[in-house]
Amino acid sequence: MLTSRDQLFANHDEFRKLAMEHTLYEKRLDSLTEKRYLTDDEKLEEVRLKKLKLRLKDQMESIERQYRQQPQNQVA
Repeated sequence: MLTSRDQLFANHDEFRKLAMEHTLYEKRLDSLTEKRYLTDDEKLEEVRLKKLKLRLKDQMESIERQYRQQPQNQVA
């Protein structure tokens, strides 16, 4: 059985777009954290990416909450 997140990823264009963007930011953050030292620009990018990721996560959770509140999507 698919979770609501899986269903949204498969059927909701905006959710899928946000999730893919979130993954891109995550990968870039991972590449930054692998570095021993960050330049000042990289430090700023890291902070910016973390904020963007958090904003996307909030948007995805909002969509998921709306999806769960729809009567046809509630699990018995």
